[in-house]
Amino acid sequence: MTQADQLVKSDRWRVCLFCGSSAGRRPEYAQAASSLGLELAQRGFGLVYGGANVGLMGIAADACLSAGGEVTGVMPRLLVEKEVAHLGLSQLHVVESMHQRKALMAELSDAFVALPGGFGTFDELCEILTWAQLGMHSKPVGLLNVSGYFDALLALFDHAVAEGLLKPVHRELVLTDSSVEGLLNQLEQAPQRAPVGKWLDKI
Repeated sequence: MTQADQLVKSDRWRVCLFCGSSAGRRPEYAQAASSLGLELAQRGFGLVYGGANVGLMGIAADACLSAGGEVTGVMPRLLVEKEVAHLGLSQLHVVESMHQRKALMAELSDAFVALPGGFGTFDELCEILTWAQLGMHSKPVGLLNVSGYFDALLALFDHAVAEGLLKPVHRELVLTDSSVEGLLNQLEQAPQRAPVGKWLDKI
């Protein structure tokens, strides 16, 4: 039995959020995090995230909780001991490593959204896309492109396609919208993708 199997069972659709543990310089980032948390609660969706009480992470969690939503945090013990854990969550799961954190967050979730963030956000986003590329899951992945924050990253993905290092079918794994409502609609409507081939299928 996995750790996720031991959780309280629910039919609730859960969205995993990757975003900054800082709020960033633009107020639009905090507004987007708050709007996302609120919209998830209003749609009856659960929020799964890294469990922090700071930055965009804390803003999204607080907004979802304040609207009556379910919020599940997953945090390595080291960060809990540094007192950055959000203690008002519906559930907080303490794990031993960042690898375990990412694996459990993925297992608990039905879709993934990235908001502005730094190295940690890029790492989580690219890893979950890689897992989709390899056929390890078929859950939709989206970028909330607030104030063009991800424009350069999306251009890099397109450059990788142009250089023959990323296949167009894998580039299509990234859903993008500048509005919370638009992105969540895309995630809801995304078909359960069959695994797409990589080098193993010689495509």
